[in-house]
Order: sequence, then structure tokens, then C-alpha cells
Amino acid sequence: MNKQKETVLRVNDLRLYFQTRRGLVQAVDGVNFDLARNEATVIIGESGCGKSSLAKAILRLLPRNVGRYDGEVWVHDMNIMALNNEEFRREVRWKRISMVPQAAMNALNPVMRIGDQVKEPAMVHMGMDDEEAMKSAVRMFEHVGVPIDFVHRYAFELSGGMRQRAALAMALVTLPDIVILDEPTSALDVLTQANIMNLMKRMKHELETSFILITHDIATSSELADNVAVMYAGQIVERSDARRFFTKPLHPYSHALMASVPRLRETVEPEFISGQPPSLLNPPTGCRFADRCPKRFERCVEEPPTVTVEGDRQVKCWLYV
Repeated sequence: MNKQKETVLRVNDLRLYFQTRRGLVQAVDGVNFDLARNEATVIIGESGCGKSSLAKAILRLLPRNVGRYDGEVWVHDMNIMALNNEEFRREVRWKRISMVPQAAMNALNPVMRIGDQVKEPAMVHMGMDDEEAMKSAVRMFEHVGVPIDFVHRYAFELSGGMRQRAALAMALVTLPDIVILDEPTSALDVLTQANIMNLMKRMKHELETSFILITHDIATSSELADNVAVMYAGQIVERSDARRFFTKPLHPYSHALMASVPRLRETVEPEFISGQPPSLLNPPTGCRFADRCPKRFERCVEEPPTVTVEGDRQVKCWLYV
């Protein structure tokens, strides 16, 4: 984590709980991380650990059953959690932070032409007129590698890779500081995944955009990552720069995740993580990974602190205290 670069996003003690008939689901529970300009932070973890809920909490895309929502989210020098809904819509959503949802077809209206959808955020959030917004959409199509004549097509006329590029163009058309990508390649074939990741790396440098990539695909995430945050049961248990994380993970859960990835040039068999993640309705009071951890000991029944090691890496584990 490079502390010399400008920080564009800082998340402090963010919590998002959902009210259900069975109680509060602690989907995001005290999350802390930051993001620098022109860098990509990858958030990895098993399905159900709270990654997508974290994205919704940052962009305030909340369902009706919110039981608790608090903490601080700073974009540059502004705490956007202090804004009311109208101020947030006007000042933040799509103007400073945009999002590519998990499946591109979920973001694309099947009865609207692609060009009209891509220009819409520029008109709504930037106040552009129709002609100016369409010019911005066309420029963004050129950036993401979509043929210009596709502006007149419908979503069903595009391949999966082209739909994903169109969704990325829609997120980038307002030139936001931060783009959140929620499993952007999960429904694509391997070759298209590689093309999309290469495209995002190019966009990061050409537009100086900062990315938050949410995924459980460790191999794909390594292509884009500058920093890695590992999420487990609603909490971030490790934060590190990508180079050291992928060669030397710290938290036992991070070790287990890396051990589960097949290796092309090694004979070591992939390992699996035994057991199941804890319920977020009633998570354990101590370390939430303790029941599945091969290195657990007596102190793991207590809540571990987040400690800093190796200068700037952070890990939430009693092994490093």
C-alpha cells in the first residue's frame, strides 16, 4: 500500500446490517481500507462474505430492510456519509463513484439502444444536453473498444464481452474518480475475461481511474491488483500490496484461499477449506475464522485486533500480536 500517492477513498469503521425476521445480518461489520489514485484494490473472499454488500454500502445502493448503516466514507476531503440522499445523488453517485454490477445484462435496459443508456449518466449527473452526452458516450466507446456503430444496437445484439464493455463505458462516461467492479468477468469465457482485465488496466492508466474489484477469482484478480483486501464473514482480515500478498499471504484464511488455486507449473494439489463460514446472523464473538483455522489456539475465542506488520501490511489475527 503506497502511502505516497493521493488517497481518493478512505473507509473507516463502515457497518451495514440487514434487518430480517430472524435478526440482524451483519453483512459489513467494521470495515476499514483506503484507495489511492490510479490504483486498483481487489477485495476477495468466499461467496456470502459481504463483498457486494460493501460495494452497495459505499455507493449507498441500499435495500429497504437496512437495520444499521454507519461509519465514515471519505472521498478526498468529504465525508459522503454525512450527505443526505439528494446531496449524495447530486454530488457523489456516478459523478465521483460509479459501479459495474455483477452481470452486464442487469445494467442494460433491453428496450433501449446501447448509446442512449451510456449517455444517460452524463445527462442526469453531469447536466449535459443530448448531443454533448452522446459525444461523450462515443468517446468512451472508443476507449473501451466498442465499435461506434454499436451505439444504435440493443443489448441482446451484443456478445457477453461487448455487453461488459458497454457497462464499463456507462460507468466511465462521467469520468468518476472511482469505479467499483462487482464480479465483472464471472459470466465470461477465459479469453474474454483476459481481454476485459487488459482493458481495465489500460483504462486505469489512460483515465487515471481508481478501481475497486470485487471477486472470488484470485487468478483473474492478480492481473489488475495493486493492493488486496481479504474479506471474511463481514470483516476485512488482511490488507496488503499485491506483490507481497500473492507470494506471502499472512492470515490463515488468506493462506487457505491461495492454496485452493490450481497451479499450472507446480505439482501441488489444490487444497480445500474445511467447514462452512459462520452465519452473519450470529457470528462468533472471537475470531470468525477460528472454527476452520488449522492454527487456532486458546486466545482465538477473543476478538483479534488489526495489527500492522512489515511496515504497512495489516492483518486481523492473534498470531501476529
